[in-house]
Amino acid sequence: MIARRDVLLGLAGLAASAAPVQARDFWGERLAETPGEFLFGYGTLINEPSRTSTSGRRVAAVPARISAAFGYVRGWVARSGTRSGGAGFTALGLRRRAEREAPSSINGVVFPVMSTDEMAAFDRREGAYDRVELDPAVIEAIGWQGLPRTGRVWVYVPKGVAGARASDLRLPDADFPLLQSYIDVVLQGAIAEGSDFARELVETSFDWSSFWLDDRPIARRPWAMTPQAGAIDRLLSTVEPAASQFRNRLYPELYAARNLLDQGAQQPAPRLAP
Repeated sequence: MIARRDVLLGLAGLAASAAPVQARDFWGERLAETPGEFLFGYGTLINEPSRTSTSGRRVAAVPARISAAFGYVRGWVARSGTRSGGAGFTALGLRRRAEREAPSSINGVVFPVMSTDEMAAFDRREGAYDRVELDPAVIEAIGWQGLPRTGRVWVYVPKGVAGARASDLRLPDADFPLLQSYIDVVLQGAIAEGSDFARELVETSFDWSSFWLDDRPIARRPWAMTPQAGAIDRLLSTVEPAASQFRNRLYPELYAARNLLDQGAQQPAPRLAP
């Protein structure tokens, strides 16, 4: 019979002599080190397939929120696809809260970046943005999953927007409208985090515009390509501040016709020959 004292002595010996055990996966491969760099996604980066398309691996994320103390709000202020003589669209970005504007939090997700190459890939993707480090004090988790206790959390802010006055912001216009296909990517990711999360995202996104192009692949039968189109449209049509502009969303041919008419109305009337 083995005495209890012998067992305890044996365990003590093992504890004293054994080297730290490196965690391994099912196949015996060493697990990755604890990540030290994280990104806060508040637009398309909320969407897991969108993140994966950049990282090349599945990237799990924790729902989180930046508090109003950060001093920025989420809005349609980031132009994309700008080129000489060309058109593009307006994406979500962060801007300074206007002087008389109510403070607002920003919900999103925090996810790890596992290497310098992976971070470089996200930086290339967000080339029109600057990567800014967040103070951990302004970030809180949403739900039971906790935030990382160590490491740095970064967020992308559109270039030239951080110090811009409200009058200098480049908001959506005829050449750089809101694109429904972009909004779909954002809200598909938000809906995956829950209906309350998605509603909060719409309520805390500003600068919605009447320049809103319904560019879905099959815009008149959106459910064929975008299964969540119905849920997305219900959110957009009922939750402010998006709802007040939702009626202005137009199919491509109607959008083009409306803006051609608007441009024509702005042209001076031709002078008749004497």
